[in-house]
Amino acid sequence: MMTNALIQSNAQSNPASIALVDDDRNILTSVSMTLEAEGFEVRTYSDGDSALRGLSARPVDLAILDIKMPRMDGMELLGRLRRQSKMPVIFLTSKEDEVDEILGLRMGADDYIKKPFSQRLLIERIRTLLRRHGNYFKEHEVTTSEPPIVRGDLRLDLDRFSCTWQKIGVDLTVTEFLILKVLAQHPGHVKSREQLMDAAYGESIYVDDRTIDSHIKRLRKKFRTADPDFGAIETLYGIGYRFREL
Repeated sequence: MMTNALIQSNAQSNPASIALVDDDRNILTSVSMTLEAEGFEVRTYSDGDSALRGLSARPVDLAILDIKMPRMDGMELLGRLRRQSKMPVIFLTSKEDEVDEILGLRMGADDYIKKPFSQRLLIERIRTLLRRHGNYFKEHEVTTSEPPIVRGDLRLDLDRFSCTWQKIGVDLTVTEFLILKVLAQHPGHVKSREQLMDAAYGESIYVDDRTIDSHIKRLRKKFRTADPDFGAIETLYGIGYRFREL
């Protein structure tokens, strides 16, 4: 694991690029200034259409998308971006209803944060996703190769953040991969939602139970595309989840 000092040093010499997409000019100005002060390279877009064109031409390391925007909303933009990129995506939402949050996670967003939000919290979530994404800081980080996790038909390549089931590739987000890794490391052992939250987001970031449940539902759906009989992730109601013991 890299230290914060090393991360900050790398960010200054080779800053992570972040796309901020929101139709609120105040948010674009204030958040971009904060992120730039933290050493990030920031590109701003005021609507989804211009963001799609810009990000297709010049990809970034992470994107922050508002859900409700003119011309192309965040949901549609995410769907189109996911056809060409696995970069981490954080949704901004101002709605009280959780439907948008759950739908966004199902479509492949890695995290969400509600408006109004703490900019310090947003920065912490950005750093968490960048640290855990398979590409950023890779050339700077000194690591030893980790052996893959193999559990029956499952194979997780920890160095490449890749996953196969019955030798068929399963395309996972970083958050999904981290949750599955924790479950697969100790088959038969029950992991609570809190333990899965800590593994996927870090102990300093809170997400509610529904977020973990949504990730689990999406994991199962992706594996059932490869194998309609997939049932390796088991629910223990009121307790948590476990990877089925072989």
